Amino acid sequence: MTTLPDAETLCAKLVAELRSVIKPSTAMIGLYTGGAWLAKKLHPQLGLSTPLGLMDIAFYRDDYHKQGLHHDPKRTRIAFEVEGRDLLLVDDILYTGRTVRAAMNELFDYGRPASISLVVLADRGGRQLPICAQYCGTRVEVPEGQRLRMKRNAEGRLSLELEGA
Repeated sequence: MTTLPDAETLCAKLVAELRSVIKPSTAMIGLYTGGAWLAKKLHPQLGLSTPLGLMDIAFYRDDYHKQGLHHDPKRTRIAFEVEGRDLLLVDDILYTGRTVRAAMNELFDYGRPASISLVVLADRGGRQLPICAQYCGTRVEVPEGQRLRMKRNAEGRLSLELEGA
C-alpha cells in the first residue's frame, strides 16, 4: 500500500519555495484541469501582480489526432504580455513530459518569455521527453498499472489518489 503525502501540505511547501524567486516580471499560467486548480491556490498566496493565466493545450498535444477533443474543452486565457516575462508554468502531476511540451509550444504562440519554470505538485517519473520540474512538491513511486491523480473536493481542498489496478 502506497501512502501518499497531503496535497495541501505540498502546496504550502511550494509557496515557501516560490516566494524567493518571484520578480516583478513573474507571471503564472496553470494548465487545465489539475494545474489550473493548483495555480488558483498558489497565485494569491504568492501575491503576483499579473492576473493568473489558464491554458488548455488540447490542440497542441502530439496525440490529438488519436484522442480528439475532450468533452469539455476550455479556452486558453492569458491576459498579460508573455514576451520577456518570467513564467511559472503550473501542472499537477508530471509524468511523460508531453503535456509540458505541448504547453511550451502554445506559449511561444503568445511571445517569447524570458524564462519558463515548471511547478508541479508531484513528479511520478516515467519521462518520455527530457523535461523536469524546477519546483516540485514531492516525488511519488507509482505501482505498475496505476495512475496518480490530483482531486479537488467541493471546498477546493486538493488531494492525491492512486487509481487503477
